[in-house]
Amino acid sequence: MQDILEDFFHYLQIERGLAENTIISYKRDLKNYMMFITEEKDISNWQDVQRYDIVLFLQQLKTAQKSSATISRTISSVRSFHQFMIRDQIVQHDASLHIDTPKPDRLLPAVISFEEVEKLLEIKERNPLAIRNKAMLELLYATGLRVTELVSLELSDLHLKMGFVRCIGKGNKERIIPLGDIAKEAIEDYLAHSRNHLVKKNQQEQALFVNHHGRPLSRQGFWKIIKAVALNAGLTKEITPHTLRHSFATHLLENGADLRAVQEMLGHADISTTQIYTHITKTRLKDMYDQFHPRA
Repeated sequence: MQDILEDFFHYLQIERGLAENTIISYKRDLKNYMMFITEEKDISNWQDVQRYDIVLFLQQLKTAQKSSATISRTISSVRSFHQFMIRDQIVQHDASLHIDTPKPDRLLPAVISFEEVEKLLEIKERNPLAIRNKAMLELLYATGLRVTELVSLELSDLHLKMGFVRCIGKGNKERIIPLGDIAKEAIEDYLAHSRNHLVKKNQQEQALFVNHHGRPLSRQGFWKIIKAVALNAGLTKEITPHTLRHSFATHLLENGADLRAVQEMLGHADISTTQIYTHITKTRLKDMYDQFHPRA
């Protein structure tokens, strides 16, 4: 059974070209699924799995108080795996048919105000790491990149004279995102006064943002940096890399940006994903009205 799972993961990586983090999610979901099937149900062949077995597995997730988003993602993983086995004639029936997907919890993404963004980006230290941090955060807020996209950027992805950055997003899709003047200046400052110092022992490194060893910065490394910068700025809110991505989209829409343009810059395949930011702007508008209107 494990061999068939490995074939599926190979299919996701090679044929479908999914991002590494997406494949990691599939592996996590299906590892738990196979453990339930083999240990709880004592099944040793995928052909013997029935719809009821999947229902019991999902019920176990609900009992463990997993979120509806986690359960929905798991159902998607299980469905994709069973469809793969049908297509490759490993099984003769699709046990995942007619499995209901729970309605997702509609949680609005966390955003911070423009004033809070200003405080976060006000990094005045002039040492190499501070200059790098300033450049990374300015770039993140200027483009709405995902953290994985940010740390995957290479020097060749920058086109500062033309004012844009190229990135490879989910599903290996390329997109071109414009850069504002402030972000361009911060990156130019980093390239001129910081990066060469950081890569002095590793001059061949092509990653745009590097750590103090001159190696590519990791996702975990960036998470630690943004938390430390937020703490130093006196911000008490929980701020993550996605907070700046959400704030980028929300602030654009609040200032009249076209929804389709924001969708393109964020790299959303479906505009309904982008539309959640219109709910944020309406919520913020209502909060502002309640706070400032004399008869609210």
